Amino acid sequence: MVKAIVGANWGDEGKGKITDMLGQESDIIVRYQGGSNAGHTIINQYGKFALHLLPSGVFYDHTTCIIGNGVALNIPYLLKEIKSIVDRGVPMPKILVSDRAQIMMPYHILFDQYEEERLGGKSFGSTKSGIAPFYSDKYAKIGFQVSELFDEEELKEKVERVCEMKNILLEHMYHKPLIDKNELFKTLIEYRDMVAPYVADVSAYLHEAMKEGKNILLEGQLGALKDPDFGIYPMVTSSSTLAAYGAIGAGIPPYEIKEIVTVVKAYSSAVGAGEFVSEIFGEEADELRKRGGDGGEFGATTGRPRRMGWFDAVASRYGCRMQGATEVALTVLDVLGYLKELPVCVGYEIDGVVTKDFPTTVKLKKAKPVYEVLPGWECDIHGIKTYEELPENCRKYIEFIERELEVPVTLVSNGPGRDDIIRRK
Repeated sequence: MVKAIVGANWGDEGKGKITDMLGQESDIIVRYQGGSNAGHTIINQYGKFALHLLPSGVFYDHTTCIIGNGVALNIPYLLKEIKSIVDRGVPMPKILVSDRAQIMMPYHILFDQYEEERLGGKSFGSTKSGIAPFYSDKYAKIGFQVSELFDEEELKEKVERVCEMKNILLEHMYHKPLIDKNELFKTLIEYRDMVAPYVADVSAYLHEAMKEGKNILLEGQLGALKDPDFGIYPMVTSSSTLAAYGAIGAGIPPYEIKEIVTVVKAYSSAVGAGEFVSEIFGEEADELRKRGGDGGEFGATTGRPRRMGWFDAVASRYGCRMQGATEVALTVLDVLGYLKELPVCVGYEIDGVVTKDFPTTVKLKKAKPVYEVLPGWECDIHGIKTYEELPENCRKYIEFIERELEVPVTLVSNGPGRDDIIRRK
């Protein structure tokens, strides 16, 4: 059976922990989109880890972890990340890389930086990991696929063609050093030798695994509101963050995805620019940021302080709908125990009219939050193992969110560790 784990919001919802936990029941875990531009934080018996390219199931010795064809594959980064976990005592994971995955090139990262510099105050708040230039090249059909590394003659010809195009931009638009075609070819040969032990026909592998009844977990990066079609465009990422794309990015039929666990944060946070209706500021935001996550709300990749906000039922319900959520995992609930009252954004006021539907970005810019305030539970819920043991106001908060989302909340996370989870019927 195939299950997807995805985010409902702006990313940073705690998908890594949920994937790590559900990985125990999985045979195969697949990263199907994105690159090293966002991270999943995992805390387990080996320590605390921020994973960027590796699927969150690498800590189990019974799983096969796959980098799907939809991923922006930074080969040196992947090898570095494998070494970083093995050096800390994690057994060498079994990893397969799709022969159809495309390669993040050094110049993608440079172009990302150059474009953010050029845009100045109008920049997109990129992590400068090369993601937008990478996907631009993929769809312009000038990217390098892993399979192409193994035909040197064809590869050399393509390198010349790509360098000719890129150097025009470097010289005349960005006024930066040009790419040396010989050095680039040499780099690609080095990449081939690095990745060769892991390369496989992943789609065929998954086809056989599904026939054998294996449990497959698809792991998404970021959340629905960062999707280029349905998110807060243009302040979005450059690959689809939706569960539906999991079929494409892994190479399986769409009807095979039977369950979609959508991860929702008990409050809101976001990294980067873009509309954020329930955002809070000043001391209120600082306090929530300091207490949030598993050691403060700071980007796992960038270290940037995350923007903070109250729970946004409008955005979260929309995110669950676009993901096709069959169930919800509600995370970091324990963080809110210090509050007497919990504001929840239940509507947006736009030009004097209140809506409960998430609008396009043009309208979102005008939106003001409409809040309903719930009483807090004012105690530490960390360590509680059953739903019934939670304070009454905590249960009321969960049930209020569930009604707003219109999807059952089946998992409640009340701490950073793998076992800090309450399964709810």
